[in-house]
Amino acid sequence: MNFSHSKAILVLMQALLKRRGIKIVLELGVVVLLYFGIRAYMQWHLASGSVPPIHAEMLSGRQFDITQPRKGPLLIHFWATWCPICRLEQKSIQSLSQRYTVISIAMNSGNAKSVRHYMQQHGLSFPVINDPDGTIARRYGVTAVPVSFVVNRRNQIRFVERGYTTEWGLRLRLWLSG
Repeated sequence: MNFSHSKAILVLMQALLKRRGIKIVLELGVVVLLYFGIRAYMQWHLASGSVPPIHAEMLSGRQFDITQPRKGPLLIHFWATWCPICRLEQKSIQSLSQRYTVISIAMNSGNAKSVRHYMQQHGLSFPVINDPDGTIARRYGVTAVPVSFVVNRRNQIRFVERGYTTEWGLRLRLWLSG
């Protein structure tokens, strides 16, 4: 093989690698677009903008009113006792409640006594509003759990996450909303 043949092979290999690189970038772009498209489709019906009103009694017996001023962001977390994905997030929500204002809403999980028992059984102490018939959930467009809303001090919804979300992902969103 002479020099011109090896140079031609080298040029051909570079062209193939360049094409392959472009193909990989395009494929990654399609995957990213699909991810965000599916995510947007799953969340289009969820509340956005100004937070819908919540004035309810928590399991602790205290009243919660979302219009009351607070110093920082708020995490509104919809969950259910029967939801396996929610169980995976419990420790994260518990941890976040130590540093941030968190209100969780137990959707379609039975009466207050059942939810209290569940909380005790799992060693959880974050604030809970029981929503046995899904009334509050409907105001927020929640049809499946878990769903987390990150709300700023002006009661504007900044972020919405449906499905499993990491503690660090929620921490970042809360920090950005502070």
